[in-house]
Amino acid sequence: MKCSVYIATSLDGYIAKPDGSLDWLMSAGNPEADLGEDADMGFKEHMTSVDCMIMGRKCMQVIDAMALTSEQWPYGDTRIIVLSKTLKEVPTGLVGRVEIFSGGIPSLMEKLGAEGFKHAYVDGGVTIQNFIALGLINEMTITRAPVLIGEGIPLFGKIQKDIKLEKTSVKAFANDFVQEFYQVNYLN
Repeated sequence: MKCSVYIATSLDGYIAKPDGSLDWLMSAGNPEADLGEDADMGFKEHMTSVDCMIMGRKCMQVIDAMALTSEQWPYGDTRIIVLSKTLKEVPTGLVGRVEIFSGGIPSLMEKLGAEGFKHAYVDGGVTIQNFIALGLINEMTITRAPVLIGEGIPLFGKIQKDIKLEKTSVKAFANDFVQEFYQVNYLN
């Protein structure tokens, strides 16, 4: 099963402030820039390429706190699995939108594969780091916001061995954001 990352970071590599907030992301760059056809910076295209999404508990809690209406919900009907060993119930605002999985990542991947899923969108710092540690991420799209926040939740953590990133492409947007695409090669 293919697994991909599609995420934004500050230029210094953080996906959120220490408290999980994303306010820096909304004010970074040039908000007045006309992005034209790139208004969502490729997010809808990415969503059409996946058939399920796997995120961590903290990521889900950030989304839950946004209290998105049905019209604002960016994930459509995509099946969303939240990894959590502590949550037993889906938060009220996300009932019918997400499901909780408390087992290990390998068993989840086996289950999803057996159900016919082909491409998972993986989101959330610790979740992405765990998938990388297991050698499960195949490609990454990282959109760098032109801002330094100095501290926060890093996208990447410690790794056991070098990971080569290949077939790179880069796109600059009118709002000063830069999007990088990589295929992941886990070196032996």
